[in-house]
Parts: sequence; C-alpha cells; structure tokens
Amino acid sequence: MNGAGERWSRRAVREAAVAYLLLMPALVVFGIFVFYPLVKTAYLGFFTSPPAPNLPAHYVGLSQYRSVLGSSELRDDLWRTVQFVLYTVPVGIVLGIGLATLANQRLAGMQFFRTIYSSTVATSTAVASMIFFTLLNPEVGLFTYWLGKQGGNGVLQSPSLALPAVSVVTIWQNIGFTFILMSAALQSVPDDLLEAARVDGASSWYRFRTVTLPLLSPMIFFAATVGVIGGFQAFGQIDILTQGGPGNHTLVLIYDIYRQAFQYDNYGYAAVQSVALFAILLVLTSVQFRYFQRRVFYARSPHEEVR
Repeated sequence: MNGAGERWSRRAVREAAVAYLLLMPALVVFGIFVFYPLVKTAYLGFFTSPPAPNLPAHYVGLSQYRSVLGSSELRDDLWRTVQFVLYTVPVGIVLGIGLATLANQRLAGMQFFRTIYSSTVATSTAVASMIFFTLLNPEVGLFTYWLGKQGGNGVLQSPSLALPAVSVVTIWQNIGFTFILMSAALQSVPDDLLEAARVDGASSWYRFRTVTLPLLSPMIFFAATVGVIGGFQAFGQIDILTQGGPGNHTLVLIYDIYRQAFQYDNYGYAAVQSVALFAILLVLTSVQFRYFQRRVFYARSPHEEVR
C-alpha cells in the first residue's frame, strides 16, 4: 500500500509539474498584461498625483476612494452607462434573432441576405461611427433630413437624442456578430422537434416560443454577457461622435475615465474610477452566471446515451 501510495504521489507531482509548465506562458502573459496593471491601477488610487521619478507624489490613502465612489459624478456616469447598455443589448439581441430567423428560411437567394446581415462584423468602430457621423450631419446628413433637423443643432447635438443615436451606431455595428451567433444556434435546433410540434397543430409563433427560443437560450445568454461587458467598455463611438456631449449627456463611465486621466491629468481619480468599473463588471458578470444561467436550456444531443 505504501509503495502504491508513493507511486501515486510521484505521478501526481509529475502531472502537476507538467500542467504548470504548460500554463506558464498564459500565466506570464496574464500576469504582465492583466494582473499587474490591475494592481498598479488600484495602487495609483491612493495618490492624487501618481508617483513618478523626479515628481512629488501626494499620498491620500483611502480618502480618494471614498470621495470618488461617493460622488454624484460617478453615479451620473454609471446611470448613463446603464442606459446605454439597456438601449443596445436587448435591442441588438432581438434584432439578431429576428434576422437569423428570417435568414434561416429555405428560400432561393437567402445566401445573399445572410452575407448582408453579417457584413457589419467586419466594420470597425471608427468606420461605423464615421458612417453615422455623416448620416447625422446637421447640414448634409440623410438621417437629419428625414428627422426634420437639417440646419442648426442636429441629432448628436440634442441632449435627448444624442445617447440613443450613439446606441443605434453600436447596435448596427454589433448586429452582424449577433446574427452569426444566432444563425449558428438555429442550425443546431433539431428539425424533428419542430416537425413534431407542427404535426401536433402548433402555430409558427408557438413553435418558435416553446421549441426554438429555449434551444437558443445558451447563445442568448452568451450574447447578453458579452454585450453587457462591451457596453460598459464602449469608447470609440462616443469619442468620435459626441466626446461625451452635449452637456455630458453621453458621458459614460469609460469615457470619463479617459477624460480625467488624459485631459485633466487626474490619474488618481481615473484610477479609482477604473477600479470601480472593474468591480461593477465583475459583479454583473457573476450575477448573470449565478441567476440567469439557471434559465438556460442545454438540449441533450440525440446521439447522447441517456443514463
């Protein structure tokens, strides 16, 4: 028994050593580019001016954390960010499911529409923003003309329309990615289940609601999680279209972090905001996995043996 135990122990040690050796490149990359910047950012939050060679550093401890985290500015930035996420994520998922359902029909020429629907996945944030910046131009923009706002202040200059307009840009840019996800999920829906429901007299809407949609739930959950994280980190479209204006009505948290650090040189303030953003995303992602994953239906493969 002792000999067998010793052999098992040596084998476990060897396997652990091999596992850590294989993980070492990833751990080094994560340590340099993820964990160290996170710790460094949290450390900078203790200073109103960052510690640097030949420059005085003003250490304030936790007082800056208390000041920033309890400020009305942070709450306003967070509320605008939540609004932006609510505008973009649900609408983007619904449109992606709708377009994928249409493109999943077995009709002639449908491949052309699949290509069109998925084409925005190759569009960068800068390109998408410049397209809509032209369309929303107060003087020559086509959308501005349709909305009756030609001349004077346009859509992007309106306090009530600026954030929805930026949200539309984000939805349009991400719709191709969501469409591809939902199209792939629709391909995995068993035809025999849909046919059985049709034979039982179920309507198209009832089949979609009770058969197709539950089988799409894993991909919907994935798209929602990625969309929420991306929404909280949306920066390029706001920088190109509004720069946080008009009157801070599009000043989301990530853009305020950039503004505090690189326009006002408030690196400590921006560091605290960055830590807050990380904590918020961590909590939101954990909540999504904790509560919403329970409602995800993972279909059993028809070839999987039932035990």
